[in-house]
Amino acid sequence: MSATCVTVRFFASLREAAGMESLRLGLDNATLAGVRERLAEVLTAAQLEPLCAQGVQVAVNQAIVQGEVRLASGDEVAFLPPVTGG
Repeated sequence: MSATCVTVRFFASLREAAGMESLRLGLDNATLAGVRERLAEVLTAAQLEPLCAQGVQVAVNQAIVQGEVRLASGDEVAFLPPVTGG
């Protein structure tokens, strides 16, 4: 079975924390949990911590998702920082 390839994008303060705008990941476990597992392998703890912060939202193919989601090759997973209002 071949790995599922997805693009992971980081926005605003999360892009600064990760030190990059995006990266491609090959996943054996094609779920959001699999994305987090792979990110833990390729990012430092300091880069990863903000992605796990309360209020961070995840979008798959530009739709906000919650819970576990199955991914397909070519999907885009985006990490969005908490929204603040004023």
